[in-house]
Amino acid sequence: MLHLLPKIFAAIGALLGAMSCYYTVYAIVGLFATRRFAAARRQHRYAIVIAARNEEAVIGRLLESIRLQDYPSELLTVFVVADNCTDGTAQAARSGGAVCYERCDPDHRTKGYALEYLFSCIARDYGTDAFEGYFVFDADNLLNRDYVSRMNEAFDAGERIVTSCRASKNFGDNWISASYALHWLRTVRMEHRARSVFGLATRIQGTGFLFASELVKNGWHYTSLTEDRAFTADAVAAGYPISYCDAAVFYDEQPVSLRIALRQRIRWAKGHLQAFAETGWPLWKHVFTSHDAPTAFMSYDMFLLVCPRALWSIFTYAARLLCALALWLFTKESFGMVVAALLGSGSLSLPVWAWAVIGGAGLLIFVFAMKYSAQIEEALLGLVRRIVPKRNRSDRN
Repeated sequence: MLHLLPKIFAAIGALLGAMSCYYTVYAIVGLFATRRFAAARRQHRYAIVIAARNEEAVIGRLLESIRLQDYPSELLTVFVVADNCTDGTAQAARSGGAVCYERCDPDHRTKGYALEYLFSCIARDYGTDAFEGYFVFDADNLLNRDYVSRMNEAFDAGERIVTSCRASKNFGDNWISASYALHWLRTVRMEHRARSVFGLATRIQGTGFLFASELVKNGWHYTSLTEDRAFTADAVAAGYPISYCDAAVFYDEQPVSLRIALRQRIRWAKGHLQAFAETGWPLWKHVFTSHDAPTAFMSYDMFLLVCPRALWSIFTYAARLLCALALWLFTKESFGMVVAALLGSGSLSLPVWAWAVIGGAGLLIFVFAMKYSAQIEEALLGLVRRIVPKRNRSDRN
């Protein structure tokens, strides 16, 4: 009976693969197409909200890029929450023309808590109907001059939540910032663009998005480490498709330190688990309770999108383990033979020692890349310098 295990595991892998095989269509469509919006018939009134902690050095440049927008300034009001700051962020925000609130709560330091406080202040001082929509930015962002105008086109077309094209301010600083920039480029091409073409919901990613005021009429309640995922899942479960505007481009600063990047990734991983714990079941339930197929598929698609990849791996190996245990209980095979078959039957049916060699080689490559990153970067740049002049000469000829 042990010979059945590889076939069972292959069937499990095929089933899980079939659940997300349509991602291939997204990848192909996203390379060539995206949704375009017609010129807006009306200019809407917006608030721009920024949660900032010790961002004195950069927030002024964001406020300047907002001031230079080709959109009527009287229709834009900028709000900043200086959250647990120990520098001059609040003063820099006020000097840049923003309405600034200061918050000090060392026990609740996430961006979600800062936004919760800021939206409560806006509702108290300006009311819930003062603005038609809210933009959310990080303090280190910069906007193209036509950013708000382009997002207004999507909002005027009836979209209630719109995210935008995220580019990198510091792509060329080092390999860490470059890898982040490539990650966001992949996200744009393989997630946002295709979903916008098909009229499906994509996800917001922390900054550079716009949503209608009706979504926060009762306040902002997303305070986990990844408040953007929780907001995304709740919006889709409530029937709000999240659109994407490729023409609206903003620039985000990427980490350049490995320690900061790893700390950020760990924080994201923890936040993703929290967000999935809060919103995973409502999304899955919505797949079967929706009254129309497009909404049901949109909930299913978003469920896969917000589900942490680690959970897929855990689910896969748990399914394999249950199959192996069932085989042991209902056959006369020894437990040791079943465990050996379980460990030796991976997606490529490689033995344990082979996976150990592959993992060890990957670790050595990673350590080598860390130690000699500067030399590797210089070698790659030298290769580019040798290639580009040849291409230029051929173009002139």
